[in-house]
Amino acid sequence: MNTEKRFSAVARTRMAVALVVAGCLALVGLAVTGQAATPERLEFVQVGHWVYNDAAQSAFHVDGSTNRVDARADVPGANGSQVAQGDGSGYVVERNRITEFDKATLSVEESVPPPAPETPFVLEIAGGPYLVYRNAGQIVRLGDPAATVPAGGPLSRPVATTEGTVWTHRVDNGSVCELPKGAAVMACPAQLPPGHGGGLTLVGDRPVVLDTTGDSLHRVGPDGLGDALPLGIKLSPSAQVANSAVGDRLAIADPERNQLHLIDISGLDEDRPSAKPISVELSKGSRFNGPLSSSNVVAMVDETRGEVLTYDATGKLRSTTKVPGQGTAPRLAKGEDNRIYVDSSDGSHVLVVNGEDGTVVDVDVDKAASSQTAGAPSADPEPSGNQPAPPPQQQQAPPNTQQAPPPPVAKATPPGAPRKVSATSGDGSIKVSWSPAADNGARITGYRVTWTGGSMRVGGSSRGATISGLTNGTPYVITVIAENSAGVGPGASAKAVVPGPANRPAGAPVVTANATAAGNVSVSWTQPDLRGGTLVHYLVSVTGKGQRTVSGTSADFTGVTGTATVTVRAVTKFGSGANLNGATGSRKVTVPVASGPPTITITQVRGKDSTLYVSVNVNAKGVPATCTAEFFSETKPTACSGATTLTIPSVAWVGAITITATVKTSAGTASDTWRGVPTVNGGALFWLGPLALVGLRRRKEKEIL
Repeated sequence: MNTEKRFSAVARTRMAVALVVAGCLALVGLAVTGQAATPERLEFVQVGHWVYNDAAQSAFHVDGSTNRVDARADVPGANGSQVAQGDGSGYVVERNRITEFDKATLSVEESVPPPAPETPFVLEIAGGPYLVYRNAGQIVRLGDPAATVPAGGPLSRPVATTEGTVWTHRVDNGSVCELPKGAAVMACPAQLPPGHGGGLTLVGDRPVVLDTTGDSLHRVGPDGLGDALPLGIKLSPSAQVANSAVGDRLAIADPERNQLHLIDISGLDEDRPSAKPISVELSKGSRFNGPLSSSNVVAMVDETRGEVLTYDATGKLRSTTKVPGQGTAPRLAKGEDNRIYVDSSDGSHVLVVNGEDGTVVDVDVDKAASSQTAGAPSADPEPSGNQPAPPPQQQQAPPNTQQAPPPPVAKATPPGAPRKVSATSGDGSIKVSWSPAADNGARITGYRVTWTGGSMRVGGSSRGATISGLTNGTPYVITVIAENSAGVGPGASAKAVVPGPANRPAGAPVVTANATAAGNVSVSWTQPDLRGGTLVHYLVSVTGKGQRTVSGTSADFTGVTGTATVTVRAVTKFGSGANLNGATGSRKVTVPVASGPPTITITQVRGKDSTLYVSVNVNAKGVPATCTAEFFSETKPTACSGATTLTIPSVAWVGAITITATVKTSAGTASDTWRGVPTVNGGALFWLGPLALVGLRRRKEKEIL
C-alpha cells in the first residue's frame, strides 16, 4: 500500500475510533458526519494522553477534555515506561524496546529495539511521534516515514513547531539544527559562540535560542542567529527555558538560584525596550522539572516534594497539587490539545493541567484499570446520553488477537554521564552540582566526585556536593561519575574553578604613570591579588578623560593638562556570579604647562676634527624642549634646557659660516642665527675643506648671477 492510500486508510480508521473510543481523537477543520468523505493528507490533533500503568501492565488513554480513562492496551513487562501516540498507533517506550499497539484494535503490533539504552524525550507532533535520545544524539521518527536520524552529538531539550519541524541544539559545539517533517537529514543554519551554553524555545512558533552564557535571546534564521535581546538578569549554566512563550513572557527556570523568571520577549520582533523581568522564588533545596508552557500557563514539577506548580504569565501561582503514586519523580508532558499532563512514575495517576487557567484535575488510573479489560472503554463515569454506544465487537479485545511476545529484558549496563555539571568557588572550597545520569536499567547507587589531589563519594540521590580544604588561588577541575550495580559510567567535568574567599573583590594594582609636555600620560600597572576570582577586565581613568575598559596592563591618554589623578581597579567574578570591582590603585601625575613660547641664543661655535660644537642657551618656559642645529643639513632633535651643546659632525668649512639653532616646545618654536668663524683651541681657524668649497662655489655663483 502506498503512502497516500495508507494515510487515507489510517484516517478513516481513526475517525471510527473517535466515535468508538469515547472521543479519543478530534479533527481539525472538518465536521465529521456519516456522509463526510475523508480528505487525504488531513492533519489531526491528538486529543488526550497515554500513560503506562505498572499495576495493570497496560497503557491507558486519558481524555483531557473529560478527565476520563477511555481506552486500554495490554503491553506486559514495561514498568516505568513512557507512552507516545501517533496518528494510528501508540508506542510504549522502554529502555530496551519500543512496542507499538494499534489505537483502533488496541492490540500489540510489534516490538523493535531503540538506538540507545536511555530514556528519550518524546515529541507528539505532526508527522511523529519523535523520540529524541539526547545523550546518544539520535532522533527516531515513529511516524510515516519512520526513520532514525543521527544528530552528530549530544543534545539539549528539543522543541517542535506546529507544522512538524524538530529543532535541536548540540551541546558539544553549539550548532542549532532542524529536521523538517518527513526529512531524513538535518540542517544546521545557526551556531552559538564557542564556549556558550544554551537551549531552544519557540516564540510565535519560530525557533529562538537562549544563550545562558551571554544572558540573551536570539531568533534563528536562515543566515544564523539574529540580534541579541538582553534578558536583564544573570543566569547560571543549568538554567532551563520553557518550550514556548506564554503571551509576551518566556519562562526560564534557574534551579541553582531557586528562581523562575518570566522574560518580556516582545523586543524580539518590535523595536522597543523590554519590560522588567518577573522573578518568582522557588523552594530552596528542591529539584525541579520544567518549565513547560501551554497557551496561558507555565507548569513545573517539584520532584523533591512531589508537587506540580502552575503559574500564569504574571508569575502568579495558580495551583499547587500533590502528585500521588509511588516511585521516582513524576513526568511532565505537553499534549497537542493545549493541556499539560503530569504522570506519576508508576502510572497510577495523571494530573491534567488546564492550559487556559492552570487548574489541575487528578485522574485515578488505578481505579479505572480495576474496572476495565483490554480494549474496553471506561465504565466510570457513565457516558452522556448523546454519545453513541460502542458496537459490541469493540467492548473487548478480539478473541483471536495474537500479541507478539515481549523480547527478553536487557541486562543492566553502567550508567550514563551526569548532566549539567557545574561548579562555583568558595573560600577554600568548591560547590559542585549536577543532574541525574541515565541509570541504564539499574538504580544509581552513588556518584564519585574527583579532583586533583582527592575524591569523595555521595549517595545515588545526591545532586551536589561541597569540597573543602582546597588551596585558594589554585584552579581545580571537578569530575562527577555515576555508579550502579553494573559498573561505573563515564565522567562529566565542570569548567576549571579557582577557590578563594567568597565574593571578595580583588586587591589594588600598583600603578605607574608618566607624563610628557604634549599632554600625553602613559599608565602601566601590575596585576593585583584577585583573591580567588577570575579577572574580567580593568577599569582605568584619568582626571578629565573619563574611564576605559582595558584587558591588558597598560594604557595611554592624550590631551591631559595640569595635575591629574590616575586610577586603576580590577574587575573580577566568581563562577557565574556578578562582576565585582576591586580596590583602587592610584597615582597623581603632573603634566608640565608652558608659561610662554621658548627662546634660544647661540653663545659660541667651536670646531674640532671636522666637527662643529654649537653652544646654546635655551629657556623652555617650564616644559621639555628639543633643539636642532643647521649647517647645510639639520641635526636630529635633541632634548635641551638651559646651557646645551649641539653637535654637527663630519663637516668642513672655510672662513665665516652661518649656523641656525632652533628650539621647539608644546607652546611653540624659536630660532637664532650665528655667522662668523668657528674657533679651535681659542683661535680662528682658516681651513678649506671639500664640503665648504662646494658651498663657497655655490654662493659665488649666486652672487655673479
